[in-house]
Amino acid sequence: MDSALTTVGLPIALAIIMFGLGLDLTVADFKRIGSQPKAVLVALGCQLLLLPAVCFGLVVAFDLPPLLGIGMMLLAASPGGTTANLFSRLFHGDVALNITLTAINTVVAIVTLPFITGLAIGYFDQDESVSMPLAEVLKVFVLILVPVGIGMLVNARRHAFAERMDRPVRIGSAVILAILVLGIMLDQRDNIGSYIADVGLLAALFCAISLVVGYVVPRAAGVADDQAIASSFEIGVHNGTLAIFVAVEVLDSTEISVPAAVYSVFMFVLAALWGMFISRRVAPRAERSGAVPGPGARSGPSQ
Repeated sequence: MDSALTTVGLPIALAIIMFGLGLDLTVADFKRIGSQPKAVLVALGCQLLLLPAVCFGLVVAFDLPPLLGIGMMLLAASPGGTTANLFSRLFHGDVALNITLTAINTVVAIVTLPFITGLAIGYFDQDESVSMPLAEVLKVFVLILVPVGIGMLVNARRHAFAERMDRPVRIGSAVILAILVLGIMLDQRDNIGSYIADVGLLAALFCAISLVVGYVVPRAAGVADDQAIASSFEIGVHNGTLAIFVAVEVLDSTEISVPAAVYSVFMFVLAALWGMFISRRVAPRAERSGAVPGPGARSGPSQ
C-alpha cells in the first residue's frame, strides 16, 4: 500500500472512527454491565472465547496459508465496529447494550487482541518474520482510547453537537473502510485472485456463523430478543479498520490485512440480510406476546 495512506491516512482514519464511537458513549455505558450482567457476559463470552475458537477451527479446516491464517485470527480478536450500533437501531436491537458491549470490548481488546494474534503467530511458526512488539501495540491502543475519550468528553459537554455529528461520522467511517479495502485490493492486485479463492468463502462463512452464534447462544441462555440482536451484530460486525491497522502498521504485512478487507466486503451484506431475517422472526413473536420490539434506543443524553 502507498506509504502516505498507511503512515498518515490509516492512523487518521482509525482515530476518526474511534472518535465517532466516543460521541455515542457515556460513563454509564461502562457501568451498565452491573444492571444486566447476563446479557453482557454471555455476549462477551461468545466474542472473546467462542468465536476465536470457531475461527481457529475454520482456519485449520481450510488449511490457510500462514499469513492469511494470522489475519483471520486477528480479525476474530478485533472488537465490534461502530456500524454494529447502526444495525441494532435498524433491526430492533437493544442499542444501549450494543454500545456497552462495544465500549467494554474495545478496552478488553487491549489484552485479548495481542494475546490471540500472538498465539496465531506462534501456531503458524511465523515468529521470525512476524512480530507484535509491545511498544507498537500500546501505541495502537493509545490511538484507540484517546479519540474515544475525546468523543465522550464532547458528548458530555456538547451533546447537541455530538448528536449532529453522529450520522456524518458513521457515514465517514463506512467510506474510510471502503477506501482502505480498495487500497488493499489494489496493493495486492497481483495476488488478490488467489487470496479471495483462499479466504473468501471462509470469511463469508465466519461472518455468517458469528451473526448466528451471537443471537442463538444468548437466546439459549435466556437473554431477551432485542439484547440477543444487539449481541449478534456486535459479534458479527467487526472493527475491520482496527484489524487492517494492526496488520499493516504493527505486523508490517499487507497480506495479513487481506482477511479483514475481504470480511468487510461480506460483512455489511450479510449483516443486512440477517437483520431482515431476524427482525421478521422476532416481530410476530413479540406481537403474539403483546410486546412490540422497540428500536432499543437508550434514554438519556448519549442517544
